[in-house]
Amino acid sequence: MTETRDPRLTPARPDLADSRLDGVVAAERYVAGEPAQVIVPSAPLRRAPRLEAGLDTEVVRGDAVTVYEIRDGFAWVQIRRDGYVGYLPDAALGPPDPAPTHKVSALRTFVYPAPDLKRPHLAYLSLGAAFAAEAREGEYWRLAGGGYVFAGHAVSLDAREPDFAGTAERLVGTPYLWGGRTSLGLDCSGLVQLCLETAGLACPRDADQQERGLGEALPPGLDGLRRGDLVFWKGHVGMMLDAERLIHANGHHMAVAVEPLSQAVERIAAKSYGAVTSIRRLAPPA
Repeated sequence: MTETRDPRLTPARPDLADSRLDGVVAAERYVAGEPAQVIVPSAPLRRAPRLEAGLDTEVVRGDAVTVYEIRDGFAWVQIRRDGYVGYLPDAALGPPDPAPTHKVSALRTFVYPAPDLKRPHLAYLSLGAAFAAEAREGEYWRLAGGGYVFAGHAVSLDAREPDFAGTAERLVGTPYLWGGRTSLGLDCSGLVQLCLETAGLACPRDADQQERGLGEALPPGLDGLRRGDLVFWKGHVGMMLDAERLIHANGHHMAVAVEPLSQAVERIAAKSYGAVTSIRRLAPPA
């Protein structure tokens, strides 16, 4: 019997599906999938195996994925973090080991060929990107596979930043990018997901998924809000910094911006997403 499932989170096509879905969804064949890890600073996950296909989300170094198919330069994968399914450049992937030990805590940092800030950098890593550290050399971590990262820009993989609204404030001015979730470009739900993950909170990728799956709904109205509350519209989400101010990545400012909630509500109702659909409050991180 075939069930209706969210295609964003279901590794199934008419010709191929995850073996765990055998008997649940119809496909010509089923495969178990192979574990892999993102080895580039970041990569686009697209909805189709074409360079011109829309950007659904992004992965960063250290992200774990399950690979179901590699063909014509693209890998069809499911991201372990949030279950999103799509197509990555196959060159972005490598073996799952060694597993990451540290993650980037700065908005972004550089990878150097030696533990020397004067050397030309090889790449940059964004907030939340993870890496396996082989050894400490002075003020730098030596990375498995080569390269060095300034140790002051990284924390252990299990470190938590409980003030996720504070993380959002650090990202003010970051350009808006549909599908983006790095410190070079973010969309509204990407901002929320990235910030909650720094606090150790699992978070779905898209605004509608976040509205269904995060926290508890507050009574209707805009009174009594507090820092960290999430405000949802149909297709949009922002985060409260206090009882009155909202921070959100949005197409009006084309950036992560802070503004009075009342101002955002009025503009959004008139121009884009309509009225607020819900406000949800998350439990404090454990």
